[in-house]
Amino acid sequence: MTITIYHNPKCGTSRNTLAMIRQSGEEPRVIEYLVTPPTRAELVALIGAMGIPPSDLLRRKGTRFEAMPPGDPALADDALIDAMIADPILINRPIVVTPLGTRLCRPSEAVLDILPNPEIGPFTKEDGEVVIGVKR
Repeated sequence: MTITIYHNPKCGTSRNTLAMIRQSGEEPRVIEYLVTPPTRAELVALIGAMGIPPSDLLRRKGTRFEAMPPGDPALADDALIDAMIADPILINRPIVVTPLGTRLCRPSEAVLDILPNPEIGPFTKEDGEVVIGVKR
């Protein structure tokens, strides 16, 4: 079975998600998307697999999009995809792809919904929050 995580090792949520995947008994394919960004076609496919609009994948915090109102033309789907391709830090993370689905895993425990073995037992996030892995 193949699990893929689009990962940023500098992001605590991404590190927690990766640790949960590993605790489930899987060793995922790790794509550091800032080093190896997805192509436009790959990004469009990920967005389609998640069933979300591109605006839901846009990282706003600390970016030029933070204060833009929802109706701004710069937030049109194609413009957002182009912006994320040009500057991958705008892609929110982590994105996890498993045989059970594709999901933006924010919060990190959202990964449990798409793991083949979601019963990972007790798990403590980096910030000390305890998460108990239960089948969702």
